[in-house]
Amino acid sequence: MQALLQVNDLRVSYGGIEAVKGISFEVQEGELVSLIGSNGAGKTTTMKAITGTLPMGAGSVVYAGQSIQGQGPWDSVKQGLTMVPEGRGIFTRMSIFENLQIGAYTRSNRAEIDSDMDRVFTIFNRLKERRDQLAGTLSGGEQQMLAMGRALMSRPKLLLMDEPSMGLSPLMADKIFEVIRDVAAQGVTILLVEQNASRALQIAQRAYVMDSGLITMSGQAKDLLHDPKVRAAYLGE
Repeated sequence: MQALLQVNDLRVSYGGIEAVKGISFEVQEGELVSLIGSNGAGKTTTMKAITGTLPMGAGSVVYAGQSIQGQGPWDSVKQGLTMVPEGRGIFTRMSIFENLQIGAYTRSNRAEIDSDMDRVFTIFNRLKERRDQLAGTLSGGEQQMLAMGRALMSRPKLLLMDEPSMGLSPLMADKIFEVIRDVAAQGVTILLVEQNASRALQIAQRAYVMDSGLITMSGQAKDLLHDPKVRAAYLGE
């Protein structure tokens, strides 16, 4: 069976320094796959190369059977490949409702957009209560909810999430991971980059470990969660 996402020998450089050094991995339709590793491992660079916000130096990215090399984020979103970026990237001077509307900018069926808006507000009740509030006045956790809701408004087939728990309180991080699990259960394929390796491995089905621009380990998430090397390097044990 062909993978929904296939990354082959991907290389990405910054100013002459190779940040991603020829990695290959895949995500099957319906999977929740996690990419874990320390800061500077190349995880975010990999995500940006997949979505077209950074140019690839070499290699290929195949999505839904088609090469997407060279295309930009606009084209990716239209094809169902959407990213929730590190730092959230919301429009702070626009309302919650306006941010969510922007998430549906590639779509035209008003009834479906309204239905998805209701769905997002069901998932994130806190946003519904404040739909006319400026996004910049929200807490970090609420902004992360908004970034996730905006991504869901594009009806993604593959959702890329970059460090969704960064900077959040443990309680808010719990809520975010719960939503990620629920979205995956609804059939959305997810590639999750997350520095909280323990939580990422608890909710993922499979995982890849990235270190210094290379994938050094891969396997079932539950197996990696109990692997002594992973526990020593990433779980503080």
